[in-house]
Amino acid sequence: MPKIKLPTKSPRIDMTPMVDTFCVILIFLMLTATMSSPEPAPVSTPYSISEKPTPDFNAMTFLLSADGKVFMNFDNGPDTLLKFRPKVLAEMGKRYGIEFTDAEYREFEKYPSSMGVPIAQMKAFLSTQDGAARKELQVGIPMDSTDNQLAMWIQYARTVNPNIQAVIRGDTQTEFPVVKRVLDILQDLNVKRFSLITSLEAAKINLEEIQQ
Repeated sequence: MPKIKLPTKSPRIDMTPMVDTFCVILIFLMLTATMSSPEPAPVSTPYSISEKPTPDFNAMTFLLSADGKVFMNFDNGPDTLLKFRPKVLAEMGKRYGIEFTDAEYREFEKYPSSMGVPIAQMKAFLSTQDGAARKELQVGIPMDSTDNQLAMWIQYARTVNPNIQAVIRGDTQTEFPVVKRVLDILQDLNVKRFSLITSLEAAKINLEEIQQ
């Protein structure tokens, strides 16, 4: 009795489920991702071979521009419900006799990048949404001996969040006296440990030395 041969068909791959899954993942990433905000001053960091990552939270970052301006940023800590940022601003307001509104606290809390605004101009900075006007107010945080506002920011940031760490990001063209001034302020406030942000330099491998 002859065998019954079943008709053979070429396999067909249905890509529709994979495309649907990819679209869902893409939409999720677009809705949850946050756009990085540009810093108030462009900074070209020096190179190093260190691969230690910077902390994701509990960090106060000092941005040192090439023209000697100092900007500062700090986060809300590991939980945004702690609201460290508005608490620090409230302490600065008490220190300098400035009363901020709830709207200004919220604006300060959600501002994504570093600030270099004298405290007297902070209300004007927070009340405007004009980028050019905000840029004009970003003249750097005063840190001279007569009006050391940078020291006050550091002191209140550490008071509100005792676990905060200092991170310095300086430009390769920043003059040494500016860097030394920031380091001296940190030392005066008993901040003995800090991190330096650098760009990763590719390691150079000499094959001849390895073979020897």
